[in-house]
Amino acid sequence: MPQLSDPNTWLDQHGDALFRYALLRVRNTTLAEDLVQETLLAALKARARYAGEASERTWLTGILNHKIIDHFRQAHREQPFADSLPDDEDISNDLFNERGHWANPPSAWANPDQAFEQQKFWEALAECVARLPPRLAELFTLREINGMETEEICKVLNISTTNNAWVMLSRARMQLRQCLEIKWFGR
Repeated sequence: MPQLSDPNTWLDQHGDALFRYALLRVRNTTLAEDLVQETLLAALKARARYAGEASERTWLTGILNHKIIDHFRQAHREQPFADSLPDDEDISNDLFNERGHWANPPSAWANPDQAFEQQKFWEALAECVARLPPRLAELFTLREINGMETEEICKVLNISTTNNAWVMLSRARMQLRQCLEIKWFGR
């Protein structure tokens, strides 16, 4: 069974990766730093339960992911959002023709595996997510990056129906598509 490294080295070894992971999800530098600190403290307390089934960084990232989800749950319990959806008809009218097909199909992506791994792509994605309205950004992050189920997201974000969540997620994806066409594919 693999052993954990000295906890005094965790920040040096994993701090930057954990911070980037948190920052992409919460879009707030101070909050991301706090979540990484909470993660390292929780890992220190739980290190006796480390089973060695994942790498140390994966284990720490899993703890951080739980801290991020807990943060969203707590924040939305304290400040529930209204269920009204912004009127984004103008966005969908520009993107789709009268038959519902793309007016301008997405650009070809020659080598998705290579592009996916490039740091520049992640920077462009983070910038595009940061441009979304806060509620859409949180919904997109929880669903597509953190992998939460829609029903759980509805509870966390206080969205009345899964249909509303899917409509909001669709709007977030359309806005991200437009932004990534400019910031990543169109460069």
